[in-house]
Amino acid sequence: MKLLLFALLCCHLTAAEKPNVIIIFIDDMGYADIGPFGAKGYETPHLDRMAKEGMKFSDFSVSSAVCSASRAALLTGCYNARVSIAGAFGPSDSVGLHPNEITIAEICKQHDYATACFGKWHLGHHPKFLPTNQGFDEYYGLPYSNDMWPYHPKTKAFPALPLVEGTKIINPTVTPEDQVVLTTEYTKRSVDFIKRHRDNPFFLYLAHTMVHVPLFVSEKFKGKSGSGLYGDVVMEVDWSVGQILDTLRTLDLDQNTLVIFTSDNGPWRSYGNHAGSATPLREGKGTMWEGGCRVPTLMRWPGKIPANSVCDEFASTIDILPSIAAINGAKLPDHKIDGKDIRPLMFGEKDAKSPHEFFYHYYANELQCVRDRQWKLIFPHTYRTLAGKPGGTDGIPTTYSNAKSALELYDLKNDASESTNLASQHPEIVERLTQAAQNARNDLGDKLTNNKGNGVRPAGSLSADDQKLK
Repeated sequence: MKLLLFALLCCHLTAAEKPNVIIIFIDDMGYADIGPFGAKGYETPHLDRMAKEGMKFSDFSVSSAVCSASRAALLTGCYNARVSIAGAFGPSDSVGLHPNEITIAEICKQHDYATACFGKWHLGHHPKFLPTNQGFDEYYGLPYSNDMWPYHPKTKAFPALPLVEGTKIINPTVTPEDQVVLTTEYTKRSVDFIKRHRDNPFFLYLAHTMVHVPLFVSEKFKGKSGSGLYGDVVMEVDWSVGQILDTLRTLDLDQNTLVIFTSDNGPWRSYGNHAGSATPLREGKGTMWEGGCRVPTLMRWPGKIPANSVCDEFASTIDILPSIAAINGAKLPDHKIDGKDIRPLMFGEKDAKSPHEFFYHYYANELQCVRDRQWKLIFPHTYRTLAGKPGGTDGIPTTYSNAKSALELYDLKNDASESTNLASQHPEIVERLTQAAQNARNDLGDKLTNNKGNGVRPAGSLSADDQKLK
């Protein structure tokens, strides 16, 4: 009876009650890379406008600071450890996001949304794992990172980089000249998708290839920032956001469209002047210090999200799926997810708090830290760092050093840069977070303690009958 009532309710939702959703997901963008978060040396007027018309999230985190793991968490509303995706897939991998996982696109499909993914996928490149088999009607983009090609500065072992539409390769050999126009092409396709579906609800996932190295920018932005290639590239991403926002306004879709802008992890610091900045946060991509996992995030929905507002409460990309489901009245997956409904934060409800009692950060199947709304406990682990060395120049990276953390406790409300270890001063907090971590290990596993995790689901793998990408 309950299911019948739910189905009847869903069938009677009007177009105005089924808002459009756009997620703009940037690759390797640092916390301080856009104007609302303190970028210096170049301008991001469209993102500045988005912040003025919406909400800035100052403590917004990814599940893990690496490409595939972060994207799996965003699209499924789960810790990446739960769906068994730990790192970054490459052209030789035969695994991907399991087809049984439910993505945001599939959540939206419950109410007949049109769905599209333009840009970087990185959740398995064979047809079985591509977006059109994960709830998306359309796909165009690169199946994995744009540096996985024969021009890589450190290794020539990668094959040619393909460009894919649907489940077919339309360009088997992406060249530097092809990459120059990617941001523009993704944007054009996004604008066209919005125009084609202006009269019915849609979900657009625009996952830009930039600002991941190698950096490329179109002629219209080349040299425009005055701050080098990285600034030029960020300005073109900002232009892309402006094109999206302008299209929504022109089509009178502003009041019925939620737009989310965020990043998959922090900056790839070893690339120096071709990498962004996480100031004032510690470290960057590939680490679970705040510079790796805390990302610049803006949300805009005129009339719903208060304008020119700031949320300092903790939230995460895994919260986007359950929040969208709650907004459009969709049913959550039958299997367990980890994200929470953060509408009270998004809509600026008085005294709204983070719904997460605890949050767990995994890297390479190792539980490296656990946090609550204020405190973050770091477990002893090895991490990469530049150790005071400068990063590389002009697309050639320097080499990281390895460092070892101790058991460390940080007050993130007062020390977001993780500079003062307070573990010895707050043993009761250390104990509470340690116990929470043990619960996570039992559920999600931890290779360091040989826990398998009783709540982990497998990644997808190819069978003998599955097609290969061609």
